[in-house]
Amino acid sequence: MILDPSLLALLVAGVLLTGISKSGLAGGVGVVAVPLISLQASPAFAVAVMLPLLIVMDAFSLRAWWRHRVDGLLWLMFPAAVLGVGVGYLTYGRWDDDLLKTLLGVFSIVFALWGLLKPFRGYLLPGWVGALCGGIGGFTSFIAHAGGPPLNFYLLQERLTKEQFLGTAVVFLAAINLVKLVPYGLLGLLVVDNLMVALALVPVAWLGVRLGLVIQRHLDGEKFFRIILLLLLALGGRLTLDGSGWLT
Repeated sequence: MILDPSLLALLVAGVLLTGISKSGLAGGVGVVAVPLISLQASPAFAVAVMLPLLIVMDAFSLRAWWRHRVDGLLWLMFPAAVLGVGVGYLTYGRWDDDLLKTLLGVFSIVFALWGLLKPFRGYLLPGWVGALCGGIGGFTSFIAHAGGPPLNFYLLQERLTKEQFLGTAVVFLAAINLVKLVPYGLLGLLVVDNLMVALALVPVAWLGVRLGLVIQRHLDGEKFFRIILLLLLALGGRLTLDGSGWLT
């Protein structure tokens, strides 16, 4: 399968940023990958190629963060997340590419603004909010591998250590990605061509995870987080305009 050079560049950038985000920033900015790839390809192609790579990244990241997970939070959020994946599967056939791009663009803008403005930082939220965030995270993870933002919204209020925050997020997202294999397979997204593209990008995924571990240990992740959020804001605006037909 021969890819357009511009699409290949977007794939490499998206996979690299996702790997960095998964191991160093709790998956929060990994949401940028699908919007980025969707600039040159359909969202369906983007999510199909990214899922196997996400599972590979999860395997790398779990080795570093498994022992730091907070089981109580995982049990609170994970069952609702599975329901969210189910909702995504049941409604997936009703969306066309333009609708997906518009939804993904709006979601990207909302998350970017939330990350930049940081509302509710420092307030403890009730458990039902955690379950709701888990459900939303399962749904957004299904449609765009964007489970990190709803998850981070709740975990940021729990006053966890950095290690507990990263451990809980990594385990949650890894479990959801495994759940998604079944509906993605039923929808015919895991075809040979998509899997071959994913296989070719595994070294990039490994590199991203390694860089993420370096960033969270030695560099200021907040500056990186802000840069990616600004990029996500711009991408969200572009996808919203494109999906709504305002650019045609």
